[in-house]
Amino acid sequence: MDEVLIYALARMIGDARHVGVGANSPIPAAAAFLAQELGEGKPTVSLQESPRYNVFTDGGRELFDAAGQGRIDVFFLSGAQIDGRGNINLVALGDYGQPKRRFAGSYGSSYLYFVVPRVILFRTEHSRRTLVERVDFISAPGTSPPNVYRPGGPAALVTPRCVFLFDRARARFRLESLHPQHRLEEVIENTGFEFDWSEPVQTTPSPSAEVLKILRGPIAAKMAQLYPSFAAGGFGAPRDGRGERR
Repeated sequence: MDEVLIYALARMIGDARHVGVGANSPIPAAAAFLAQELGEGKPTVSLQESPRYNVFTDGGRELFDAAGQGRIDVFFLSGAQIDGRGNINLVALGDYGQPKRRFAGSYGSSYLYFVVPRVILFRTEHSRRTLVERVDFISAPGTSPPNVYRPGGPAALVTPRCVFLFDRARARFRLESLHPQHRLEEVIENTGFEFDWSEPVQTTPSPSAEVLKILRGPIAAKMAQLYPSFAAGGFGAPRDGRGERR
């Protein structure tokens, strides 16, 4: 399933010129490198935690400056909670004053959400605990009022069960495809927000033999170097719908 997820994310990158990947994001990083391999060196990939695979020398400040100038086309974001309007919660669960759990915080996610044209949301657990009707705290809003200048925002949400596309005009997700061996009823049951779909729902394309060769060759080698714990856990190991390795 990791390979299906990576291939789905890589296809969404498409003709982007520059892709930014945040810290501790092995699957989006693999997708960016795969898009680079398939695009014969394009797009440029900036991996925040890697001096080797990063065109920036001034860390997050330079990344934010480039994004504000429109020079980052794709970025990946996640959250402890994501709701049906594309809002992200990276701050706390429960009441903000007395939270059940507090997280590291939003860092620059709200800024990047506004200025990067194509933000791909990615969550390794697809359950009602993570995909909720309404987030407990909005650390990065999915939409803005019409009078707010906002060139960026969510384009899609990819999980271990399916691919959603985001309709910015309607502020609502639409089910685009189901991953192999997953069903529509299963996605409805495990999603806390309402979403649109049209039957028959497409199946997420699996990587071809040629793509698998790239994934299991040069991409796997980079993952072992950059994310040794992820690679040690079994690159390409199957995951269930909640994102757990089988």
